[in-house]
Amino acid sequence: MKGKLNIQQIADQTGLSISTVSRVLAGKNNTSTRARERVMECAKSQGIFTGLSTGRLMLNNIMIFAPARAFDVRSDIFYYKVVQGILAATAHHEVRVRYCAMEEENADAALFIAKMTDPLTEAALLVGIDDPHIHQLAAEMGKPCVLVNCHDRYMRHDSVSPDHQTMGDFACDYLFAQGHQHIVTLQCLRRHTMELRLSGIRQAFARHHQTFSDSLHLLNTSGFGAQESEQAMLNYLEALPAGQPLPTAILAGGDFMASGVVAALSKKGFSVPGDISVLSTDGFNLAEIHDVQLTAVHVPRDELGTEAIALLQRRMLRPDAPCTNQLLQGKLVVRDSVRKASGRAVTPRAHQLYDQQI
Repeated sequence: MKGKLNIQQIADQTGLSISTVSRVLAGKNNTSTRARERVMECAKSQGIFTGLSTGRLMLNNIMIFAPARAFDVRSDIFYYKVVQGILAATAHHEVRVRYCAMEEENADAALFIAKMTDPLTEAALLVGIDDPHIHQLAAEMGKPCVLVNCHDRYMRHDSVSPDHQTMGDFACDYLFAQGHQHIVTLQCLRRHTMELRLSGIRQAFARHHQTFSDSLHLLNTSGFGAQESEQAMLNYLEALPAGQPLPTAILAGGDFMASGVVAALSKKGFSVPGDISVLSTDGFNLAEIHDVQLTAVHVPRDELGTEAIALLQRRMLRPDAPCTNQLLQGKLVVRDSVRKASGRAVTPRAHQLYDQQI
């Protein structure tokens, strides 16, 4: 800040009492909207908030729009934890957080407009909402709005997401670095963010002078569950031509997907990582699966809420600042489900090993 926070000076210039100015600057909710606007305008004109990116959150009501499963830990633990991160980040502010369930695509525009025009909605967080029409409506409302794990093709909002593309590249590159050349990835591509992860995997293949083929290297599921992942893996194994070597490593899109992969391999008589390595891109939910410690690239999750609130603070203090797209990096956690490739490949017939140059 350029100078000391002179409450008396702000009170004199706005005609408000010192106690009112103090409450506004402390983010208290027992002040009128008009009083907050006058104090904020005066404080900004004095340069008090210049360079301040965190601290006070100058609003009292936030609306979270997210898929319904985000509010149920049993339905989607990832988004549930993102919402909990938002609540933790606002805990030391006097802020009321409300919720509205919306579809990721083809969302109810009338419901969104009704919630956004509610006087109690001073700012909004869109968590996992990919509908471009909703993004456009949010921009036209003129209220502070931050997107969480979304793709804003209109470039009219601040947003924060895991760097899916880089993490996909990194995870695949790690397997190549362990000597694996025959890698199959199991992904759920129902969202643009997962397409970005697959794009990173393709980049890693190209960098290692490998050709990525969807028919050979990609298994796509409709969800992130263990059961459907297990079935997808079983179908893949059963469809392999006789004598064709199995992949030496499976790159799964999440811990539950990795669990399904390990279960399928076990049913077919293969061990992890003895026969086939398994790497997850999640790393929070299942540290151990079928007595195997899961190697994973941790995708930032709890941090998304904290960074979303920080972006909201920045937007409140600098309403004319350019919109920013913040990408959070992941972290590799090495456990026991990945080992170096041995130079030998496994065939599905009679579970025999034979030499193969890798």
